[in-house]
Parts: sequence; C-alpha cells; structure tokens
Amino acid sequence: MDLGAFLFIGLIILVLGGLIIGGGFLLYLVPKKNGHPKTAKYLTIIYVLFVLAVAFFIVFEDKLFTKYQAKELVEEQELMLTDQFEILENKSMSAIGDYYHTFTLKISEKNKQDAILKIKKCNGFKIFNTDNRSDIDSMIYSKINLDPYFGPKIIENYETDSEFVREYFQPSGRKGWAPAFRRISISKTKNELTFEDIQE
Repeated sequence: MDLGAFLFIGLIILVLGGLIIGGGFLLYLVPKKNGHPKTAKYLTIIYVLFVLAVAFFIVFEDKLFTKYQAKELVEEQELMLTDQFEILENKSMSAIGDYYHTFTLKISEKNKQDAILKIKKCNGFKIFNTDNRSDIDSMIYSKINLDPYFGPKIIENYETDSEFVREYFQPSGRKGWAPAFRRISISKTKNELTFEDIQE
C-alpha cells in the first residue's frame, strides 16, 4: 500500500471515529441541557450498544455466516443443494468501493453431478482446455461491451481442465453502483463447490 492510500484510509478512519463519538456526545448533551438527564443517559447507552453491535458484526461477519445463507446464494444461480453439505471455508474482504466474498462447500456426489449436468445442458455451454483466468475472460467477454450500470445480464456456463463453472453478471441499474458478478465453480476431483461474489 502506498503512502497516499495509507493516509487516505487513516483520514477516513479519523472522520468516521469523530462522527461516531460526536453523535454520542450530541445524544447525551442535547437532552441533558433541555432538562432530561435520564433520557440523555438512556439514549447514550442505547447508542453505545448499537455501535458495539455493528462493530461486533463487522469483526465476526465471517464466523456468523450460516448454511442457510450459503444455500440461498448458490440456489439463486439455480444450482440446487438438496442434500446435507458442510461449509469448509468462508471469508470476505472489503475496501472503499470493493467487496469480495467467497466460500467453499463440501457437497454430496449427487448434488455435484446434478449441478454439473445443469451447467452442461445450458445453451452456449463452452469447453476451455485451460484454467488460465485471463484467457477464459478474454474468450468469453471479448465480443461483449460490458456496461456495469445498464448493460445486459450475462450468464456463462463452461468447463475448464479442473472445474465446471457458472458465472453471472448483472449490471447495477444505477450509476455509480457496482454490478453483481458471481461465480460458482465445481471441482472435477473433489466434491467441492466454491462461490465468489466480486464487486468492484
């Protein structure tokens, strides 16, 4: 990280910290000066608890991720998880303007084969004799002018040397908002499904 980016992030943290602390002082001082010290006290306690709850959720977001949420995200792409599965890994990262979330599931052989069949039966299914991401991207999107705000929704299904993949691109419909890009890959050698949500 260069010095400019470091200073910018530091400034953002200082501003946010100042706003949070300032908000707490206002919630305490305004009712107290108007002759309501008990109201000031209760409002401040509620505010502090709310800030702590938000901070707790941000810090432990990955640990609080549930099987229900994983199932919902996978089945949005019409790949059904009808059998029991296990969350092997879950992680998310965010920065200003960027968000990345990925998780890996251990799924049943039946659900794996059902998902592979669903991908292979889709119109436009492609086979790439490579796992090189940049080669695949250039082949898939070379003739499509992606408008991240108002362009077409795109779903691609393909096979590489090591996996079967379904990719989903949905423009945001709002200027300045990141499009939805989601990728589900199913390993050829393991009963594992990996989901990626990339917003940048």
